Amino acid sequence: MRYAVIGGGPAGLYFALLAKKADPGDEVRVIERNPPDATFGWGVVFSEETLGALRDADYESYTEIGESFARWNAIDIFYRDTRIRSRGHVFTGISRKVLLNILQRRCRALGVQIEFEREIRDLREVEAADLIIGADGINGLVRRTYAESFKPHIAVHPTKFVWFGGDVALDAFTFIFRRNDDGLFQVHAYPFDAHTCTFIVECPEDAWRRAGLESASEAESIAYCERLFQPELRAGRLMSNRSLWINFATLRQESWHHGNVVLLGDAAHTAHFSIGSGTKLAMEDSIALVDALRRHHDLEAALNDYEMERQPIVERFQEAALESSSYFEHVARYAQFDPRQFAFNLLTRSRRITYINLTQRDPELVRTVDSWFAAAATGSPDGAVRLSPPPMFAPFRIGALTIPNRVVVAAGPDLETAARLGAGLVITDFVAVTDDGRITPETLVIDRPTQERLKSLVQRIQQAGSRVALQLGHAGRRGSMRPRAQGVDRPLRQGGWRLMAASPIAYTPHAPLPKEMTGRDVAHLVKVFATAAQAAAGCGFDALELNFAHGYLVAGFISPLTNRRDDAYGGPLENRMRFPLEVLDAVRAVWERPLLVRISASDWLPGGLDLDDAVQVAAMLKAHGADLVHPVMGQTVWESRPDYRRLFGVPASDRIRNEAGIPTIASGNITTADDVNTILAAGRADLCRLEMS
Repeated sequence: MRYAVIGGGPAGLYFALLAKKADPGDEVRVIERNPPDATFGWGVVFSEETLGALRDADYESYTEIGESFARWNAIDIFYRDTRIRSRGHVFTGISRKVLLNILQRRCRALGVQIEFEREIRDLREVEAADLIIGADGINGLVRRTYAESFKPHIAVHPTKFVWFGGDVALDAFTFIFRRNDDGLFQVHAYPFDAHTCTFIVECPEDAWRRAGLESASEAESIAYCERLFQPELRAGRLMSNRSLWINFATLRQESWHHGNVVLLGDAAHTAHFSIGSGTKLAMEDSIALVDALRRHHDLEAALNDYEMERQPIVERFQEAALESSSYFEHVARYAQFDPRQFAFNLLTRSRRITYINLTQRDPELVRTVDSWFAAAATGSPDGAVRLSPPPMFAPFRIGALTIPNRVVVAAGPDLETAARLGAGLVITDFVAVTDDGRITPETLVIDRPTQERLKSLVQRIQQAGSRVALQLGHAGRRGSMRPRAQGVDRPLRQGGWRLMAASPIAYTPHAPLPKEMTGRDVAHLVKVFATAAQAAAGCGFDALELNFAHGYLVAGFISPLTNRRDDAYGGPLENRMRFPLEVLDAVRAVWERPLLVRISASDWLPGGLDLDDAVQVAAMLKAHGADLVHPVMGQTVWESRPDYRRLFGVPASDRIRNEAGIPTIASGNITTADDVNTILAAGRADLCRLEMS
């Protein structure tokens, strides 16, 4: 085999040495446009898992790399003039230049041909190769040449960052958050030898512009950052190596190979620097590609095998990196957090570290967070609670109501079982405000016979120690359906009833067409909701949840996909919220206990309600007296594109809670106590709806 490797970074060099080692008779060439001692960037971080892979792939280079490592196990978080240190995190760092020199020497020892200071301008220059390996980065020639085949998608992140070095000896992976008159700036810093560190500064673009960094030279950028982070740099100085302010770009591609051309590392994919995985992923790509070539004599089969192995792994890292980068891009929403909660939130930002995992790594930090959380929950002085349960067992107060723990169960007909299992709050199944507001013939209506049944049920649940909320709503265009046991959203064959909605749009192609509500209908329904709320109070419910979600009547007014009106109840969001707020105002006037509102945080369809809209909706609900928001996802329209991954609704709860400033219930495939404790301790919700199997 004849290999032509375009790009002499860690990915290209590591592939070259592994390929030559696998078959010394192969011809392996590395072509790099820069000189051998040139490098951009400073340090590289490896996990223990990656080190094991490097050891197994080539013990000789692994041994030399290991002799140059800096190791540490702590993370320092500087926030609001407080340092929080978390231990138990194993990191290994090495100078990027040292790593490249080691790989270069190993390549030469094995007989790899390396051509420095040669730039390939057309891939026809290496067309004699049996396999061309693109390891020349996100902007490289190889990826650009076959972009139509690779089908790339590049997402440019909104914040600006610059990659400095620092001559300061750090003993921890360090995050610094500092606000000045220009805005909020943050640092990601880590050591890679005894005297030097990588020092990445990141900030929103508006802060970057206000600081004058848009037109600043490298020296001026260094001077600005040195002044800003002088307390942590101490006497240290920042160093530049073509250190320019840029925006990070996340690269995804449908395919990583075309014909006899294949991509590695940043040429194939990128993951945000905040999880420190770029070089790790690139070198693991090299290992996987060489292994695939050894397994298959057919080149196409080998390249397909390589992609099938690596793409799912990389995609998981990219998802974690997007969670992490989103955290840093919107970290200002946590500006009022206590430093202990802020630190826990940061450490769990990508979902790879959870409450249990952090307990294993740093039990003292978790005990500190638990104690703070319990003190805040009970109104005790800070530090007064020394031994405390995990956050899910802390009480939660809404007005005069105390919920004994943070677990919510929406249990349908099995409410008493949920109470016996210890749920703090039990939410009933959907109860309609009127007969024509039912979903199916089985849906309860809050009429006199039902009220007596509900009153008895409430008493039994409360005796079991739980609090109970009535979920109240009107099905709108999702009504007149068969019982759910016969399938979801299947219209009744007979015995149906007339439907009403914001606009005359059927919920499914086979559903009946609803009548567009008139102004008189709106006014009547507002009174009906208020009357139903009064009936709920008579049943003894601890709280009331208005269902403004799931594509039911009120949700139909809020979403632009289902509200096509041209009167005062249609058009911009403020108008589409008019009917929901009228309902809320009428209910609030007669209901003195805690009032919850379930809303759709996303319609999961282009042109529909999105999370930015949901934050505005929640703020309006808060202004009109809602005590808590329960965001859910999808179902506004039957053709929505759901994404029911683990914890899929938690980002909505997080944003609404911390941007609109209202308590929330998180939901969406929350299945374990570990999930619940992680979400609560990180301040992403106040209560969690646990899925019961």
